[in-house]
Parts: sequence; C-alpha cells; structure tokens
Amino acid sequence: MAGGWSRDGAIQEQIDASVDEAVQRARSQLTNGDSAVNCEECDQIIPEQRRKAIPGVRLCVACQSALEKQETQAGGINRRGSKDSQLR
Repeated sequence: MAGGWSRDGAIQEQIDASVDEAVQRARSQLTNGDSAVNCEECDQIIPEQRRKAIPGVRLCVACQSALEKQETQAGGINRRGSKDSQLR
C-alpha cells in the first residue's frame, strides 16, 4: 500500500530498477577472453592461478584492489531514492 503521492507498487518498482541497473553494471565489468600475462598497470607478472580463475584478467591483485577502492570511494548517488528527484 503506497501513501501520499505515489501509486501502489511504485516503491517496489524503484527497488527493482535499482537492482537491475546494479546487475547490468556488474555484468558489463566481467572480463572474458585471454588473460594478460603482465599487469596492464604495473607490469608485474599475474600469477597463473589468477589467470585461470578469472578469464580475461588484465590487472594484478594489488592494482585491481586499488581500482575497486577508487570506484567505491567515487560512489554515486541513487537519484531514484533522493528527495530532490522526487520533488522535480
């Protein structure tokens, strides 16, 4: 049951859309193909176990961790859930 200005099911639709976008973003970041032997950032050798475990890997563990840390720090704002987007 929705209240106020929203219709029934609107909140669930927003949640579903946010989850769908997150899944699509994660799928677009998956690697495939041949793995690199050397890291594209630091030129260190990527261990064979990592290359076998993650097809198409391009970065060593240290560089991949640094990249993921940057991405999470840059995090975006969920505009669907913000009050500003609901007022416009």
